[in-house]
Amino acid sequence: MHDHAHDVSGVRGQANHRLLAISLSLTSVVMLVQIVGAVMTGSLALLADAAHMFADASALVIALIASVVAARPANERNTYGYQRAEVFGALINAVLLIVLCVWIAVEAVQRLLHPSDVEVAGGLMIVVATVGLIANAISMWLLSAAQRTSINVRGAYLEVLGDLIGSAVVVVAAIVIAVTGWMPADALASLLIAVMIVPRAITLLREVFAVLGERVPEGTDVATIREHILAADGVADVHDIHVWQLTRGAPVFTAHVVVAPDVLTGGSSVRLLSQLQSCLADHFDVEHSTFQFEPAGHREPEAH
Repeated sequence: MHDHAHDVSGVRGQANHRLLAISLSLTSVVMLVQIVGAVMTGSLALLADAAHMFADASALVIALIASVVAARPANERNTYGYQRAEVFGALINAVLLIVLCVWIAVEAVQRLLHPSDVEVAGGLMIVVATVGLIANAISMWLLSAAQRTSINVRGAYLEVLGDLIGSAVVVVAAIVIAVTGWMPADALASLLIAVMIVPRAITLLREVFAVLGERVPEGTDVATIREHILAADGVADVHDIHVWQLTRGAPVFTAHVVVAPDVLTGGSSVRLLSQLQSCLADHFDVEHSTFQFEPAGHREPEAH
């Protein structure tokens, strides 16, 4: 017997689209402000932060498009819908972060090895960096709830977090320049921004590969699930348990359950199926589950 618990979820819908759109607007505006500020002040750190903003704006566009695509309903050719679009969007985000880190690092090292005669205007640099700091804080607050259930929004959230820290570093560098006149602080701030981004990009890549590799979702204990199934009345054994994710927050479960003879002949299979599906949903947050009931002694046909 086959049946399914429908309502496959993840983060979809208009609420997340609006959050990503608002964050994109903030990021784009601040990016333009920082580009103008970098030109006016001669600051490499502001330029690096602006480049980071550009990557974030591009990533947020990808996230927004992926979120809209993922909300499309399933059809006969895409039976799970388009939820994996979020995963591919997150993969592109992670790659953008890594490329950005390399660019910032190269530029910062070149500035340190070959000091420029250009003076950095520390006062104006403080003002521009502070604007970025405030805007990034607002974006993080907007995305903080949704990032817990969507790998794609999480990608955008991590990038904004990197921006927030980067803006804070630029503010500190600007203060040092304004107070002491020590210009290498600008290049060092740029290098520090690159170093801070790398771990977040790697974390996001690992999460993407875990989903694409169909690994058991983090925090899900297959042995515990097996114990819960075996504890149900009428269940004799369970095998071929598989748990994976379509995207973050959308786990999928399948299992073959060996049942007592009276379950199949006595009409209690519907009750047992509802019990098992409720168990998966209530205890393990698995809304989409498939159970195949088998009599004792049943053998799967051999593959040819």
